[in-house]
This record gives sequence, structure tokens and C-alpha cells, in this order.
Amino acid sequence: MALLGATAVGLGAYAAHGMASWAEQSTIATVNTAVRYQMWHTLALMGALVWQQLAPRLPLCPVIALWLGGTAAFSGSLYALALGGLSVGLVTPLGGLLLIAGWLALGVTAWRSGRCRQA
Repeated sequence: MALLGATAVGLGAYAAHGMASWAEQSTIATVNTAVRYQMWHTLALMGALVWQQLAPRLPLCPVIALWLGGTAAFSGSLYALALGGLSVGLVTPLGGLLLIAGWLALGVTAWRSGRCRQA
């Protein structure tokens, strides 16, 4: 998680300060989108890891795997497009689907834990 957070901050700073001299605004916006999704999912992963420590029997590994894969595919493909000019086709939407699947898996896990039904 630390590496995800650190790269999000570093790439966000680069988009804000280092790209202005050579990149178009749309390219900077693409990097900012990737950074935003990466940082939010880094925070969500940290929350899932805390929850895993508090309730070790909860099956959060699928959630964590989906978010890690989704962040790598979604944000990684946007970085490749913006910074390397590489078109990676359907990787970005696949990453988005993995992120959504992670959130749905989190909801199912919460529901099955019984905590949502007790409230």
C-alpha cells in the first residue's frame, strides 16, 4: 500500500509541476484521473486491511485482489497512455470493471458478515 500511495503522490506532483512545460491539458487531466483513482483505492485498501485485522475471518482477500488488479490496470493504462503514448486498448475499462467488482465484493462481504443486517 505504501508503494501505491507514494507513486500516486509522486505522479500527482509530476502532473501538477513537471508536465506543464511539455504536455497538453488533456494529458495532464488523464494523469490526474489515474492519480485520483489510485489514491482513493490505496485508502480503501488500507481500510480493508484494518478491517481484516479486526475481523480475521472475513474473506477480504478477493476484495483486495480485485482492487490491486483494478488499480494496476486502470491507473497503469492511463499512465502508459499519458506518459508513454501507449494505447493499451481495453485494459482501462477492464481495470474499471475490476474496481467495481471489488466494491461489490466488499458489499457482499459486509452483508454476509451479519453486521449490516443487525443494524
